[in-house]
Amino acid sequence: MTYERIMGLNVIDDAEYQKYRAGMEPILNSMGGAFGFDFRVSEVLRSKSADPINRVFTIDFPSEEVMNQFFSHPDYLILKEQYLDHAVNSRTIISMHKKSD
Repeated sequence: MTYERIMGLNVIDDAEYQKYRAGMEPILNSMGGAFGFDFRVSEVLRSKSADPINRVFTIDFPSEEVMNQFFSHPDYLILKEQYLDHAVNSRTIISMHKKSD
């Protein structure tokens, strides 16, 4: 079993977002996590959120606990503040769930 998080973002600065991804992915991988799918979205036909979405991805973790550790990791928080918070103006959690492999 793994734990999957499906996210929708509205990326407003691709260059800064790529710096964020380049920095956070080694931390993610070191904790046993990985990206599954990653899409640039040109049109959202239906949404439960009023926030715009132009990027959708899945991110997998060995467990919910590891996911929480990742998002509270000091090195991750530095990258989030330095790059993500400026590159993205909305974040939508589409789903979080246990997934059988």
